[in-house]
Amino acid sequence: MGIRVAFKEAWSGQADCRQCALRESVLFAGLHETDFEKIHQPINQFELEPGQVLYRAGEIGDRMFTIRSGLVKLVQYLPDGAQRIVRLVRTSDVAGLESLIGTPYEHDAIVLQPTEVCCLPVTTVQALSKDSPALHVELLKRWQRALSEADAWLTELSTGPARERVARLLLRLVRDQDPPECTLFGREDLGAMLGITTETASRAVAEFRRQGLMTELGGNRFRIDIAGLRELLVG
Repeated sequence: MGIRVAFKEAWSGQADCRQCALRESVLFAGLHETDFEKIHQPINQFELEPGQVLYRAGEIGDRMFTIRSGLVKLVQYLPDGAQRIVRLVRTSDVAGLESLIGTPYEHDAIVLQPTEVCCLPVTTVQALSKDSPALHVELLKRWQRALSEADAWLTELSTGPARERVARLLLRLVRDQDPPECTLFGREDLGAMLGITTETASRAVAEFRRQGLMTELGGNRFRIDIAGLRELLVG
């Protein structure tokens, strides 16, 4: 990977998975103390800034990544050079699962917001999953979650009027958030996620703000009126 040097400079040292605050929601949630003793390769954690690349499509990777905090977009490029964001990877999600079966990464994984990531050597995960049924099952769950999320992007965010697409995306961004707040990314990314123009995305956001469905809190962070957006979709 061409960005390994940058990663090494950013690494803050070996991650302590046993003390991880997200332990119960990330990949190693079901492991026991004896399982951690089998981890011989370091599992590193590092911080990335918006615009940095986690991996590139076509690379055959030797690692997976769990997101401790932040947001990463998975990007595919169309023949005309336009980009399409096919999925977002958020806190507790796993990116690069395809590396487990030796296939190239399918997307560019690009950081959208300041993000903290744990880097998992594929050989370590494979070895642990052989001896830990819980980890093996969790891997299957993560893969299924990724497939379900991809299906949702196709069915919910790529069809229908632009306003409805934006509304559905906002509802997904604040899902499981209390209070229902999210940091919105640039209009270009918004358009690339929904298959609409930047101008159309901007108009929809401006309209929602005028209607009070989005309340700006500063720093491009918004509180979302969940009930109002749901009513818009039903109507």
